Amino acid sequence: MLHYRLYKSDPANPWVTLIHGAGGSSSIWYKQLKEYRKRFNILSIDLRGHGRSMKGLWKKNDSFVEVADDVIHVMDHLNIVNSHFIGISLGTIVIQTLVQKYPERVSSQILGGAVIKLDIRTKLLVGIANIVKHIVPYMYLYKLYAWILMPHENHKESRLAFINQAKKMCQKEFIRWFALTKAINPYLTSLQLQVNNIPTLFVMGEEDYLFLAPVKELVKKQPELKLITIKDSGHVCNIDQPETFNQVTVQFIQKVHELLINSKRQSTG
Repeated sequence: MLHYRLYKSDPANPWVTLIHGAGGSSSIWYKQLKEYRKRFNILSIDLRGHGRSMKGLWKKNDSFVEVADDVIHVMDHLNIVNSHFIGISLGTIVIQTLVQKYPERVSSQILGGAVIKLDIRTKLLVGIANIVKHIVPYMYLYKLYAWILMPHENHKESRLAFINQAKKMCQKEFIRWFALTKAINPYLTSLQLQVNNIPTLFVMGEEDYLFLAPVKELVKKQPELKLITIKDSGHVCNIDQPETFNQVTVQFIQKVHELLINSKRQSTG
């Protein structure tokens, strides 16, 4: 089973599950925990091959579906029936997969630095990495892509945080995760068609040059989806601008939680 960190506050409070991005770990939420612990019960997970979770869990043809199953296994172990989910970067794909396969377990989804489509530039970068991933040390590639994703001075803390966390991975685990990107665009397209009436909030940095435009395009087509952009922030907006990120995510979850409680009261009353 995956390694996780548990922070319980009050049984009456909603559960919030935190999903990090590729190369990260549960530690990347260090600027959220103090605020979240005041209002939520928190489950923070290290995805397979990351942080303190076991390496070598991959089997042939494993995909994001199996990664999502890992998360559900942890929830089942802890008797968590459903949860609000907050993810960053590649972690948002895991959450979208959960919405598709286990909608009854997801109270809402907050997708930070969301990956919903790879544009031509991103596909080119991914293609190059797939060609050289077996011969170039993964940390060289990771540092390069960290600079591409988070190029500015105000992205420095988030860039260094992810680089330092990625050092805990190994070449084999990096290759397995990167292999998931080969056919990612068709997969992401199918996920977008299946929101399953789950309340959805995108939180994006205004300087997220690779991934913000596709999110804006999607939200225009699907007005039930919500988007908040954060100034002076890049891809990892929960670290770049934590106060704003915390404020908008807490407000969203509290609003959804109140609606769910009222709905249950009406159905039983």
